[in-house]
Amino acid sequence: MRGKKPDHGRGTALAETPEADGLQIKGRLWLEKNGEVYLSWGRVVLLEKIRELGSISAAARSMGMAYSHAWKLVASMDRLAGEKLVERTFGGRQGGRAWLTPAGEAAIQEFWDLVAKFREWLEAQAV
Repeated sequence: MRGKKPDHGRGTALAETPEADGLQIKGRLWLEKNGEVYLSWGRVVLLEKIRELGSISAAARSMGMAYSHAWKLVASMDRLAGEKLVERTFGGRQGGRAWLTPAGEAAIQEFWDLVAKFREWLEAQAV
């Protein structure tokens, strides 16, 4: 999918200062481990969509993302976390399904907790 990414309810900037004289500071937050992106807004939304839709492929479709890309992101997050964030069963008559592990749920919560702190900090900054 080319062009602007869909808005998944979180907006593009995770935090911003109040506008002053037409100026704002905006910011995004992501976590890296050993120089690799571990969690970011898009990755966490992917986890939330997997939780909501019960499928990596449905989550990817809802975000305008290729299944192979979504699967690579999940595999990368699992590897960097050192444990599975997403469990899944494979096809069959009813098709496969996916769900978050307790570690996956905790990763989502920890990310949004950090975002809340980041927003508080950024909103306190003056332009």
